[in-house]
Amino acid sequence: YMCVTSVFTSCGQWLEDQTKKLHKDMKKSTEADLAMSKAAVKISGDLLNNPLCEQDQAFLESMTALDTAMKRMDTFNQEKVNQIQKTVIDPLKKYSGVFPSLNMAVKRREQALQDYKRLQSKVEKYEEKEKTGPVMVKLHQAREELRPVREDFEAKNKQLLDEMPKFYHSRIDYFQPSFEALIRAQVVYFTEMYKIFSELTDQIDQAGLTDEQRERETEAKLSELRALSIVADD
Repeated sequence: YMCVTSVFTSCGQWLEDQTKKLHKDMKKSTEADLAMSKAAVKISGDLLNNPLCEQDQAFLESMTALDTAMKRMDTFNQEKVNQIQKTVIDPLKKYSGVFPSLNMAVKRREQALQDYKRLQSKVEKYEEKEKTGPVMVKLHQAREELRPVREDFEAKNKQLLDEMPKFYHSRIDYFQPSFEALIRAQVVYFTEMYKIFSELTDQIDQAGLTDEQRERETEAKLSELRALSIVADD
C-alpha cells in the first residue's frame, strides 16, 4: 500500500510539474514573440523618421515599405499569439487547475490508510492476547471499529487505482488539439511572413544583388569613409 501511495504521489507531481513548466515556457515564448515584433516596428519607425528620408526619395520609399512590412508582421504576430493563448496557454492553465483536487484525493487515501493500519494493529494486538471474556469483547469492538474504516480505505484506494491511469493517459487526448492548433498558428504566421518579406524584397531589392555582393559593396563604402581625413587613424 505504501508503494502504491508513492506511485500516486510521484506520478501526479511529475505531471503537475511538467504542465506548469510547459505553461510557463509557452508564456515566455509568446512574450518574446511580441517583444520581437514590437521592437521591429520601433526600429522601422525610427528609420522612417530619419532626416535622410527628407533628402532621398529612394530611401524614403524603402523605409516606408519596411515600416509597412513590420507593422503587418506585428499584426499577424499578435493574431498568432492570441490564437496560442486561447488554444494552448489557457488550456494548460485549466489543466493545472485539476491538480489540487487530485492531490487532495491522494492525501485522503493516505489518511484513510493510516487510520486503517492503526485500527488493524489494534485488532491484531487483541487477537494475540489470551481469549478472556473482556479481551473478546474488546476484540469484537475493535473489529467493528475497523470494518467501516477498512471499507472507506478500500473505496478510496480503488477509486485512485481505477481513475489515476485514466487521468494520466487522458493528457494525450486533452493536449493533442492544443498542439495541433499551435502548429497551425505557426504555419499560418510563417506563411504570411514569407509573403510579406517576399513583397518587401521585390520593393527594395531593385539591384538584385546577392548577400556576398552586398557585403563587398558595404566594405567598399566603408573603405571610402575610412579614407577621409576626418576619420583617419592618428
